Amino acid sequence: MSRKFAPSQILFHWTIFILIVLTYAAMELKGFVPKGSNARDWMKVAHYTMGVSVMILMIIRIVLKVTHKDPDIVPNPPRWQTIISKSVHGILYLMFISLPLLGVLSLYYGNIEWSFFSYPMPVAGEENILMQHDLKEIHELIANTGYFIVGLHAAAALFHHYIMRDNTLTRMTPGK
Repeated sequence: MSRKFAPSQILFHWTIFILIVLTYAAMELKGFVPKGSNARDWMKVAHYTMGVSVMILMIIRIVLKVTHKDPDIVPNPPRWQTIISKSVHGILYLMFISLPLLGVLSLYYGNIEWSFFSYPMPVAGEENILMQHDLKEIHELIANTGYFIVGLHAAAALFHHYIMRDNTLTRMTPGK
């Protein structure tokens, strides 16, 4: 059995990571650009488009997870670490599918027009400000929690690499 994830899994992992960084950056940096400017509008659409792209790629990644066996961690970690790892990964998958979905629904109910790679996205026939507000609040709460969860994920990978000295991190690195 291979000691690394399949190349497709590694590609999707790092592509999704880059898109998540860019998605967060587009939203965080938007505040430095004047309201009503083309640059600010571009950052919003980039945020929406990259977010939906993350959701699509996460769904594909889950299919790959189901169809490919994870390589063993050598040496085997304690059972409690495996349970925590699987829990955090489940939270990450759920988070990066639900975040874009909540964002798109918020735009839909807010009658906010936007395009996904030039394809116009639907908007509600009638604006529902309360629904849009609630969805956006939940979206932002999960997004802010995402900083902690992603940081925990990265810290765990480094802990395994430098402290536990196992192959947890190297299983997901590109190359041989």
